[in-house]
Amino acid sequence: MKIYHHIDEFTPLNRAIVTIGTFDGVHVGHQKIINRLCEVARTNGGESVILTFFPHPRMILHPEDENIKLISTIQEKADLIQSLGVDHLIITPFTRDFSNLSAEEYIRNVLVEKIGTRQIIIGYDHRFGKDRQGGLKDLQNYSAIYHFGVEEIPEQDIHDVAVSSTKIRNALLAGDVKTASDFLGYPFHVSGKVIKGDQIGRKIGFPTANLFVEETYKLIPSDGIYAVSVEIKSQTTNSEIPAKILKGMAYIGHRPTINGMTRNIEVNIFDFADDIYGGMVRLNFLHHIRNDEKFDSLEELKTQIAKDEIAARRLLE
Repeated sequence: MKIYHHIDEFTPLNRAIVTIGTFDGVHVGHQKIINRLCEVARTNGGESVILTFFPHPRMILHPEDENIKLISTIQEKADLIQSLGVDHLIITPFTRDFSNLSAEEYIRNVLVEKIGTRQIIIGYDHRFGKDRQGGLKDLQNYSAIYHFGVEEIPEQDIHDVAVSSTKIRNALLAGDVKTASDFLGYPFHVSGKVIKGDQIGRKIGFPTANLFVEETYKLIPSDGIYAVSVEIKSQTTNSEIPAKILKGMAYIGHRPTINGMTRNIEVNIFDFADDIYGGMVRLNFLHHIRNDEKFDSLEELKTQIAKDEIAARRLLE
């Protein structure tokens, strides 16, 4: 898959089969649209193109809202889209000027002139252009003028999977990683660099790797303990070396037992003692074990963590 970080980098195609959207999470509903996109491209001898945006439109249109969090980082989104067999991914900056394009300007300037669209595949509720005024009827009205076909994924097809990015975000904020993963079609995950912590876990017999997540817009599940699979990525430059996959339990929270001030993401990796400081780790959240809570002593915390490990190992069998 070829990736373009601005629509101006893209050379219009002779037969572009296109879909457009933010595709946050690339969940099972998005996957239906993308799979249809690739099918139409193959059938018609065309090339599949996805136009998406970064920053997310809500970040530009509502900069005052600091609570906007996304299911997937831009790299995670690109990886997921690539796994579905798309030929071209255009990640173009979303700006206020872009948001002010009329429906016709959007169709003519972006879809036709910049991409060379010959067919567009959209979900039943897709909106575009200034104030989101453009929709299916606009595409159909201009399709004869600009010589492209339009296919809408029916509402019933999308509703069959009863999923939305909002539902997934709400599930994660409630700690319900199982529901979120069911809606996504894959385990929800968080990636970060392993950094040095204050070694509290080591002192009580449960050493943890502390993760630093660079993307501040990445949604993190609610505070608590989770059973996870852990992918430790190779620190070599050879991208073909597969990640080492292990089991563990992750903690998200402010560590109230020691009056912690910052929100931490830590993972205790089972049966593992290698030095991975500075390496990249991905946590796949599989089960919620319990909410975060404050204990009267480190000894009480240690006793509870031992129970958490038993529960996590059982869930991960």
